[in-house]
Amino acid sequence: MTFSTLSFIFVFLPISLLVYHLIPSGKSIWRKAALLLFSVLFYVWGDAPSLVVLLLSVLFNYLSGQEIRMLSADARDGMRRKAAVITAVVVDVAVLGIFKYSRLTLPVGISFYTFSALSYIFDIYFGRVKDDGDLLDEMLYILFFPKLISGPIMQYKDFREQLAQQTAKNRYFTSGMHRFIIGLFKKVLLADNLSTAFHQISSLHQMAGLTAWLGMIFYSLELYFDFSGYSDMAIGLAEMFGFRMEKNFDYPYLSDGVTDFWRRWHISLGRWFRDYVYIPMGGNRCSREKQFRNLAVVWILTGLWHGNTLNFLFWGIYHGFFVILEKFAIGQKRLSIPKWVRVFLTDLIAFIGWIFFFTPSIGAAFRYIGQMFGADGLGFANRASAYYLTSNLVLLIVAVICCGPLLTRLHDALVYRGSKNAMYVSVALHVGLLLFCIANMVGATYSTFLYFRF
Repeated sequence: MTFSTLSFIFVFLPISLLVYHLIPSGKSIWRKAALLLFSVLFYVWGDAPSLVVLLLSVLFNYLSGQEIRMLSADARDGMRRKAAVITAVVVDVAVLGIFKYSRLTLPVGISFYTFSALSYIFDIYFGRVKDDGDLLDEMLYILFFPKLISGPIMQYKDFREQLAQQTAKNRYFTSGMHRFIIGLFKKVLLADNLSTAFHQISSLHQMAGLTAWLGMIFYSLELYFDFSGYSDMAIGLAEMFGFRMEKNFDYPYLSDGVTDFWRRWHISLGRWFRDYVYIPMGGNRCSREKQFRNLAVVWILTGLWHGNTLNFLFWGIYHGFFVILEKFAIGQKRLSIPKWVRVFLTDLIAFIGWIFFFTPSIGAAFRYIGQMFGADGLGFANRASAYYLTSNLVLLIVAVICCGPLLTRLHDALVYRGSKNAMYVSVALHVGLLLFCIANMVGATYSTFLYFRF
C-alpha cells in the first residue's frame, strides 16, 4: 500500500485515525497498541512475505538493546558492551547487504527500517535516551507506518521523547492535513506526469542533445517531487497522529553549493550519517587528512545505501568529490561568484548525478551524457526535441515554480495576513486540490514511489 492510492485515502487512513483518536489520551498503551496494529497491517498490505524479516529485525535489535542497557549498569562491562554494539551493527548491515547485493527479493523499506534500528542501538549505547526497555515502544518506533517504508529516518531519541509525552495533539491535525495534501499534489500531479514525460524520452534509442537534456531535467524534477511529496505525506500523517517530524527537504534546487544542497536534500539521511558515522569518526574536530577520510567514508556509504550497482557507488564518490573540493579547495572563494551562477552550477552537478540513478550501468550513464552533447549525430535539436519541449512546457514551468517557496509564501500571506475570510479560501483551495488529485488518481494507472527501490 502507498499513500497515493484510493484504498489508503478512503479506507485505511480514516479508519486508523478514527480508532486512534477515539481511544482516550490517558490510555496511552492502548493507543500505542492500536497504532502498532495499523502499522503492521499497512506493511502486510504492501509486502506480506517480508513481514517475517521485518519482525525478526525488530526482535533482534530489541534484545541487543536490552543487552547493551544491562551492560551499561556496570562500568566494568565496557568491552562487552562495545562488543554487543558491534555485533548488532554487523548483523543489521549484513542482513541489509545480503538482500541488497544478492538476487533475493528486496523487502520493502529495508534500507529505512534498518537505519531506524541502528539509531535505536546507537542512542541506547551513547546514552542519548532514558529508555526503560519497553518492547512496545521499540516496535512502534521502527514500525510506525508513516515513516516505515521510505522515511523520513526519525532518530529514536526524538521519537522516544514524543512518545513519553504523547497525548492527542489536535493542534497538529490541521497542519498535518495541509502537508499531506501538498505532498499528494507533488506526487500525483507533478511527479507522475514528469515520469510519463521522462519515460517517453528514455525509451528512445537515439536522441538529439536537447532531448537528452530534457530527459535529465524531467527525471531530476520527478525524483524531487516524488520523494519530497512522499516525505510531506509521511510528515503530515505523523502530525495527524500527534507526532512531529522534521522536514526532509528544504528547496534543495535553490542551493548555492553542493554542501548546501546536501543540507537541504534528504535531510534525515544526512543527519543520520552525521550523528552516527561522521561525528563519531571525528567529524571536523581533527586533522584535514582525517576530515577528508571521514567525508570519503560517509559518501561511499551513502552511495552503497542507495543501491546495489556500481552506479550508486560511483554516484556517492561523485558527490563526495564535489563536497570535498568545495570544503578544502574552493571554500569562501565561491562567494565571489554571483549567486544565480552558484545555484545553476549546483543544480547542474546534482542533475548530472541523477543520470547514474536512472541508467542501468556506468557505461550507459556516460553514453547518456554523451547524447546530451550530440554523440548520436542528430544535432542539438530536432522535431522530437521540439515536441517533448512544447508538449510538456506548462508542466515544466509549474514544476520549476514549485521548486521554490513562491506558492507557499503566497498562501501564507493570504491566510495569516489576509482578511478573516482568507482561512475559508485556504480550506476551499485545499479541498479543491485534494479533489483534483483524486480525480487524477481515478483515471491514472498505479504508480509507486521511486525511493521504494532503494
